[in-house]
Amino acid sequence: MKSLLLGVLAIIIIGIGGLVYRNAVEHPLQPITCPLDATVCPDGTSVSRTGTSCTFPVCPAPNVSLTDVGIAFAIPAGFVTAQIPDAASIAAYEMPTASTTENDSIVIRRFPIAASSTALATIQQTAISGTSGAPVSITSFTSTVLGNHRFTVVSIERFEGVVDTAYYLARGTDVLRFDAIDRGTDWTNPNLDVSALPAHFALAKLLTTLQGGN
Repeated sequence: MKSLLLGVLAIIIIGIGGLVYRNAVEHPLQPITCPLDATVCPDGTSVSRTGTSCTFPVCPAPNVSLTDVGIAFAIPAGFVTAQIPDAASIAAYEMPTASTTENDSIVIRRFPIAASSTALATIQQTAISGTSGAPVSITSFTSTVLGNHRFTVVSIERFEGVVDTAYYLARGTDVLRFDAIDRGTDWTNPNLDVSALPAHFALAKLLTTLQGGN
């Protein structure tokens, strides 16, 4: 009886093995072919799908993705990651120089819009002059389009060598603020071209690469 059971078991095993072999011969593993589409990174380069799941890889540097706030952009040449200066900041970058106290910088902040407030009110509440410590008058606000987004532009500070301009991006539930801060500038020069200052020029370039943010 025991021999009979062993024989039956052997026949079953051989049968299963035969089926597996036949399936392998008739249906060999095919290489995975991913769709040929590509995603464009903020700096204009593109990446194609890879791996067994055919997902897009992370865009390489200088591209940065801040997934928590749903934006991506390219860091301008010469700027490196820096320590964030305050609780509202979500990212900061600086251009290293010979001086450790005069580095030009870019700071990105996020301000939630209260349920009973508006984006404009949030901008007014957070656009505090670095010179007077008071809110900047709304009559001083301007706007500009960079890339695919419109920004509210506010001069935060122009005093003692520091020129700080904030670019606000209003969204549904929050406001993003991008600051260009140049230090050691000839701030008293009435003909000073602020847009040509290193951090201001770099931030404008960064904002033209901004993806997401809506």
